Amino acid sequence: MLAWTRPIAGIPMPLYEYELCDGDCKVCGGKFTLFRPLSAAPLTQCPACKKPVRKAWSAFNSPKSLSISDAKKAGFTVLKRVNKGEYERQ
Repeated sequence: MLAWTRPIAGIPMPLYEYELCDGDCKVCGGKFTLFRPLSAAPLTQCPACKKPVRKAWSAFNSPKSLSISDAKKAGFTVLKRVNKGEYERQ
Protein backbone atom coordinates (compact mmCIF):
# COMPACT_ATOMS: atom_id res chain seq x y z
CA MET A 1 0.00 0.00 0.00
CA LEU A 2 2.91 2.33 0.52
CA ALA A 3 6.63 2.52 -0.08
CA TRP A 4 9.09 4.91 1.52
CA THR A 5 11.00 7.39 -0.58
CA ARG A 6 13.87 9.77 -0.02
CA PRO A 7 13.05 12.63 2.33
CA ILE A 8 11.73 15.68 0.52
CA ALA A 9 12.80 18.83 2.37
CA GLY A 10 13.83 16.59 5.29
CA ILE A 11 10.40 14.93 5.59
CA PRO A 12 10.06 11.25 4.59
CA MET A 13 7.26 10.94 2.05
CA PRO A 14 5.55 7.59 1.50
CA LEU A 15 4.31 6.64 -1.93
CA TYR A 16 0.66 5.54 -1.92
CA GLU A 17 -1.08 3.62 -4.69
CA TYR A 18 -4.75 4.32 -5.40
CA GLU A 19 -7.39 2.81 -7.68
CA LEU A 20 -10.86 3.91 -8.74
CA CYS A 21 -13.71 2.40 -6.73
CA ASP A 22 -15.83 1.90 -9.88
CA GLY A 23 -15.21 2.02 -13.59
CA ASP A 24 -12.24 3.26 -15.53
CA CYS A 25 -10.90 6.63 -16.62
CA LYS A 26 -8.95 7.81 -19.65
CA VAL A 27 -7.34 10.60 -17.60
CA CYS A 28 -5.88 8.62 -14.67
CA GLY A 29 -6.03 5.12 -16.19
CA GLY A 30 -7.92 3.77 -13.16
CA LYS A 31 -4.73 3.56 -11.01
CA PHE A 32 -2.17 6.12 -9.90
CA THR A 33 0.49 6.76 -7.27
CA LEU A 34 1.08 9.84 -5.12
CA PHE A 35 3.68 11.02 -2.64
CA ARG A 36 1.73 12.05 0.47
CA PRO A 37 2.89 12.98 3.97
CA LEU A 38 1.78 10.70 6.79
CA SER A 39 -0.12 13.61 8.32
CA ALA A 40 -2.28 14.07 5.18
CA ALA A 41 -5.94 13.09 5.30
CA PRO A 42 -6.84 9.97 3.29
CA LEU A 43 -7.46 10.69 -0.38
CA THR A 44 -11.10 10.12 -1.38
CA GLN A 45 -11.17 11.47 -4.96
CA CYS A 46 -8.83 11.20 -7.93
CA PRO A 47 -7.06 14.54 -8.42
CA ALA A 48 -7.49 14.21 -12.21
CA CYS A 49 -11.03 12.90 -12.77
CA LYS A 50 -12.61 13.51 -9.32
CA LYS A 51 -14.05 9.96 -9.15
CA PRO A 52 -14.02 8.09 -5.77
CA VAL A 53 -10.79 6.19 -5.02
CA ARG A 54 -9.45 3.70 -2.46
CA LYS A 55 -5.92 2.70 -1.48
CA ALA A 56 -4.68 -0.25 -3.51
CA TRP A 57 -2.61 -3.14 -2.16
CA SER A 58 0.81 -3.34 -3.71
CA ALA A 59 3.73 -5.71 -3.39
CA PHE A 60 6.72 -4.52 -1.41
CA ASN A 61 9.78 -4.43 -3.62
CA SER A 62 12.92 -5.52 -1.77
CA PRO A 63 16.30 -4.85 -3.37
CA LYS A 64 17.59 -8.31 -2.37
CA SER A 65 16.15 -11.56 -1.13
CA LEU A 66 16.46 -12.19 2.58
CA SER A 67 18.09 -15.31 3.98
CA ILE A 68 17.78 -17.06 7.32
CA SER A 69 21.13 -15.62 8.40
CA ASP A 70 19.89 -12.11 7.51
CA ALA A 71 16.81 -12.66 9.68
CA LYS A 72 18.95 -13.88 12.60
CA LYS A 73 21.29 -10.88 12.26
CA ALA A 74 18.25 -8.57 12.36
CA GLY A 75 17.19 -10.14 15.69
CA PHE A 76 14.36 -12.38 14.50
CA THR A 77 13.84 -15.85 15.92
CA VAL A 78 13.85 -18.35 13.06
CA LEU A 79 11.77 -21.49 13.55
CA LYS A 80 11.75 -24.73 11.59
CA ARG A 81 8.71 -27.01 11.43
CA VAL A 82 9.57 -30.51 12.69
CA ASN A 83 6.07 -32.01 12.99
CA LYS A 84 2.49 -30.85 12.75
CA GLY A 85 2.23 -28.07 15.33
CA GLU A 86 5.86 -28.51 16.50
CA TYR A 87 8.65 -26.07 15.75
CA GLU A 88 12.24 -25.72 16.90
CA ARG A 89 14.72 -22.87 16.74
CA GLN A 90 17.24 -22.91 13.96
